[in-house]
Amino acid sequence: MRYLLALFVLLAGSAQAAELKIGFIDAERINRESAPADQASKRLEKEFQPRLQEIQRREGQIKSLQAQFEKNVITMSEGDRRNREQELSRQSLELQRMQREFQEDLNLRRNQELGALLERANKIIRQIAESEKFDLIVQEAVYRSSRVDITDRVLKALAGK
Repeated sequence: MRYLLALFVLLAGSAQAAELKIGFIDAERINRESAPADQASKRLEKEFQPRLQEIQRREGQIKSLQAQFEKNVITMSEGDRRNREQELSRQSLELQRMQREFQEDLNLRRNQELGALLERANKIIRQIAESEKFDLIVQEAVYRSSRVDITDRVLKALAGK
């Protein structure tokens, strides 16, 4: 009797598993290929381009000053050499500070943009899940079949909005 009950439970469980509808989302593809991700990338580039150009301009100035210093170091007085070394050091530190702030600000804005993209994508994923009656949609998996990958549908929906 006990074995019959266990067999019944196993058969009932396997029947339910056959009806389970699972989907997979490749979040990296959405971050790389979606229209909103492309738009966010262009916005970030436009927003940060002036600062990047200023950093590049300063790098060029410092290299030029360094080359000039190395060329003339032999003919300089000790005081003049020390003053120019200090000025180069000060400018290099200022450039490093600018680069660090630039990178921190860029990372912060990129995370904000990716957060907004993720929020939009999650709404679309929920809509697809509800309309197509998915039981489970996952974003990470060791293995997945192309049969359960719904990333293309999400990308199309993101492009349409």
